[in-house]
Amino acid sequence: MPTPETLYMVVPCYNEEAVLPETSKRLKEKYQSLISRGLISDKSRVVFVNDGSKDKTWSMIQELHESDPQFFSGINLAHNAGHQNAVLAGLMTVKDICDMAITMDADLQDDINTIDAMVEKYYEGNQVVYGVRSARDTDTFFKRFTAEGFYKFMKVMGADVVYNHADFRLMSKTVLKELANFKEVNLFLRGMVPLIGYQSCNVYYERAERFAGESKYPLKKMLAFAINGITSFSVKPLKLITNVGMIMSILSVIAIIWSIVAKIGGFSEIGWSSTMCSIWFIGGLQLLALGIIGEYIGKIYAEVKQRPRFIIADFINNTDK
Repeated sequence: MPTPETLYMVVPCYNEEAVLPETSKRLKEKYQSLISRGLISDKSRVVFVNDGSKDKTWSMIQELHESDPQFFSGINLAHNAGHQNAVLAGLMTVKDICDMAITMDADLQDDINTIDAMVEKYYEGNQVVYGVRSARDTDTFFKRFTAEGFYKFMKVMGADVVYNHADFRLMSKTVLKELANFKEVNLFLRGMVPLIGYQSCNVYYERAERFAGESKYPLKKMLAFAINGITSFSVKPLKLITNVGMIMSILSVIAIIWSIVAKIGGFSEIGWSSTMCSIWFIGGLQLLALGIIGEYIGKIYAEVKQRPRFIIADFINNTDK
């Protein structure tokens, strides 16, 4: 049995007062089990990251720390920075005081019992352990169809993402230090972590229904997240615009030749419908192309300003033990 190492759990929270008591209870039980089995050291902690919640989430995190500082710590962001930034804020805060870190959401959809397998895989030499859904039986048909389509589309676009993996993963201190070198503002951790490399593996689990509260990822946010992921990790949409433009140019030349031949042959007619359809079609393609280019220009605009991705207002942690 290897010497127990320090595990920090990073749990982003946004308006999670309904689920936080149960989440903290289950995580404490899991930590007690891992410590008693000698899998992690007693310096291990659970760090809840309050991402600008409007409810009692931060006060509840403070109460958890005050009542049980051995297990619970907290990070309070100065404002709502978004899920990915909240995860990164937690990871960058604990990277120098832990040997490994696991990120998971607070809604208890990720199986806490999978943590055992993640830690064991870490001791086997894996620097990254991905929590991967074994099935999507709890999803609606629409969500299952769109989610699976998203992963497949990301692969087509050239992004190296793990299929059916969200943000439930273990990373070693080594990987965390390398992750700190990624300075982009437009975060897509599902694509960034695989780029780091190192030995990795998957552990599979069944995702449960949300324990309480409301989903923080409605359809609008899911679409925005997908667009951000694609435009942050692939330039293929820009290449696609070029290819479509070349095809349209070739078709235009063919249409011109056909028009000349038709005019000379004397069998041409002025068709309002065909003219209008072609105008709308070309106009739609142009607007779509401009929109895609605009997405990339917006990304560049955000990156060159180099604004901080998150601001930590408070970090409560007990490292005495």
